[in-house]
Amino acid sequence: MPEIPQWASEALSGVYDPCCREKGISVVEMGLVRSVEVSGGRARVELLLTSGWCPFAARVLTEVRERIEEQPGVERAEVEVVWDEVWTTERLSPRAARMLRFLPPPAQVPDKAAYIGRELR
Repeated sequence: MPEIPQWASEALSGVYDPCCREKGISVVEMGLVRSVEVSGGRARVELLLTSGWCPFAARVLTEVRERIEEQPGVERAEVEVVWDEVWTTERLSPRAARMLRFLPPPAQVPDKAAYIGRELR
């Protein structure tokens, strides 16, 4: 995973996928920011989406662009969703992984009733 410049991580730490805003998990912690590069005052940001059907994608892209364009040395930012890499839970920060719970693939749960009973406690 490419390193995201510290200034970009800080700038985007207040941008949230609406599904994670109430938990305080930013797009950076979600692992949605794949790369940020700046050359000649122009920034290029690559984002992954958790789902290609995300109804809030346009809103997130706009907010990321605005936050990057507010940074010193950046005159213009281009934000692009990339499709050559799939977002997975491995991209979550340790904090985000602790806060979010994901079910394992069904094939990995031989006794589904027992699994659900343990998780609901």
